[in-house]
Amino acid sequence: MKDSIIIHCSATREGQNVTAADIDRWHRQRGFWSIGYHYVIRLDGTIEAGREVSADGAHCMGWNERSVGICYVGGLDAQGKPKDTRTVAQRTSLKRLVEALRMVLPSIEQVLGHRDTSPDLDGNGIITPNEYLKACPCFDVLSEFGTRKEAK
Repeated sequence: MKDSIIIHCSATREGQNVTAADIDRWHRQRGFWSIGYHYVIRLDGTIEAGREVSADGAHCMGWNERSVGICYVGGLDAQGKPKDTRTVAQRTSLKRLVEALRMVLPSIEQVLGHRDTSPDLDGNGIITPNEYLKACPCFDVLSEFGTRKEAK
């Protein structure tokens, strides 16, 4: 049962046009049987399907069985540093996709960024920037989407 949505970025430079087929190829080169994400949101806001939602993802260790993985194209500035590079179209599509998934999968309780699944090293119940294993998805998902009960 899927109880979470985890948002990712492709870790590609701002404006670099990448498709689900490109990510599928990268993931297969790393030994996956297919793309690890369930959805990819392109620069123009087009939502491309990846793995079937009913299939376990391969996008976040320890969370793959229980989550839907969404990847937006981008996440790095021109110098390769983490940055929220989402276009207006990507922001709109991401919001609509999360809303649609929450409607068809009532078991979804939370929407997280990949970085929010990092270990809580100090045990205070909050994952802080110094604890992030990755910057992905390079924006604060929790403040933008909250949990089901806090959905904005």
